[in-house]
Amino acid sequence: MLALRANLHRSYLSPARYLTPVRSISRGVWNVKSTPVLQKIRWKCSGTNDTKSACSKTSTTTSTSSTATATATTAGNTTTSSSSAGFWSSRQTWNRAMVNTFRCLVGCTAGDFSAMWYLQAFHPEIGIGSIMAVSMASGLSTSLLLETVLLKYGRDKLPWPAAAKTAAGMSMISMLTMEMVQNMVDYHLTGGSVQFESPMFWVAAVVSMSAGFLAPLPYNYHRLRKYGKGCH
Repeated sequence: MLALRANLHRSYLSPARYLTPVRSISRGVWNVKSTPVLQKIRWKCSGTNDTKSACSKTSTTTSTSSTATATATTAGNTTTSSSSAGFWSSRQTWNRAMVNTFRCLVGCTAGDFSAMWYLQAFHPEIGIGSIMAVSMASGLSTSLLLETVLLKYGRDKLPWPAAAKTAAGMSMISMLTMEMVQNMVDYHLTGGSVQFESPMFWVAAVVSMSAGFLAPLPYNYHRLRKYGKGCH
């Protein structure tokens, strides 16, 4: 009887009988905790994606702001360089601008004075205002024609259509400024009268041509230096 009680006591108090289920349950819980499903759920709930999204949005905003700032800085530097003393100190650009302006002057003067002389000699009833307006239009036309010929037979060797298109695309501001200044000075000195036999006429012609040459020269230089575009 005592031996039977001892065996029963041993069997109920055996560590294997009581600890094995606990270990199994613990191991099962551990395995469940370490499964990828719970890991994925825990990762989603941790806010990592939201953090990454927020970071990426912030980076995009910062990058856009930096780009805008860089663009504004570049524009400011360009404006500053155009107004600085060094911008106007290129001898090569001045030489090229003077050549371009002189070619324009030759074409404008030839057409302007020819038309003025012809209208005063054969149609004096038109009036000095109309005569000078027609003379300006004639000067612009001969300037474009001269430039077309130079582009065709000069170093550019352009075909006629391309030469005419390039000449028509020249800066009209430069030519109009030259014509207006030249005619204003000539009218102030001679009253718009063309008298080839008078020395005063030739003196006035030289003065008016000089004024017509100098008036658009800074504009032609600025256009050539800043944009790489010449009036011719």
